[in-house]
Amino acid sequence: MRRNYLFWGSVLILLSALFLLKALGITNDVWGYFWLLAVGLLGAWFIVRAIWRPTGEEGEHVAIELKDAQQASLRLNHGAGRLRVGAGAGAGMLLSGKFGYGLDYKTEMVGDKLEVRMRSAANFGPFIGEGFDWNLDLTRDIPISLTINTGASESRIDLSELRVPYLKLETGASSTTLTLPAQAGNTLAEINAGFASVDIRVPEGVAARIRIKEGLSARRINSARFPRLESNVYQSPDYDQVANRVELNIEAGVGSISIQ
Repeated sequence: MRRNYLFWGSVLILLSALFLLKALGITNDVWGYFWLLAVGLLGAWFIVRAIWRPTGEEGEHVAIELKDAQQASLRLNHGAGRLRVGAGAGAGMLLSGKFGYGLDYKTEMVGDKLEVRMRSAANFGPFIGEGFDWNLDLTRDIPISLTINTGASESRIDLSELRVPYLKLETGASSTTLTLPAQAGNTLAEINAGFASVDIRVPEGVAARIRIKEGLSARRINSARFPRLESNVYQSPDYDQVANRVELNIEAGVGSISIQ
């Protein structure tokens, strides 16, 4: 909790200093300067979090049985911190992992589908996420529709060995590396990124159709693999012929989008 006090204390000091400047007649644009400086403060805080890691972080180990499910729907409301998603859940398990500061989750069988909803059991505010480190492995055995919501976070999502027919990723002030499925047949991926850096990797042998709606984001797209069809549409030449392909729809705000 000490780092929470440091962060919010810095925000209050910044705000009070700006109001002092207004009272002295030096500036009238308090909120304009506040948001400009707050973004810089948030960036500095991310650097501090990357360097200054707490010792003895609490965490809860969770494993959810597959039961008789033939498919699954998984929703991760992560918030802030670090998130890693990959393959490797044990036999008979839908997922297993460690969740910093505990986990609230709900499971329900709907026909042959196992539906799971997860969120952190702690709440330190939208931009702090002290200890909100999630590290989880999913099963390779059944298709999983995956929805991920993150805030101020660093995410490493590797779906290359998983069967994911649908992915929805919503992320805020974050850095995300996403590797798409390699042998899932058809995958629909929808990405909504705010103030974010998103690095997307399409495995070799997988074709892609990419549509991008962006604000001020910079885009870097491998045009050798995904030639441009229209101003915001890119597509593999063999998209209609291959067995494994992804339809990728991206809406981005400020930041960068890279697709390789």
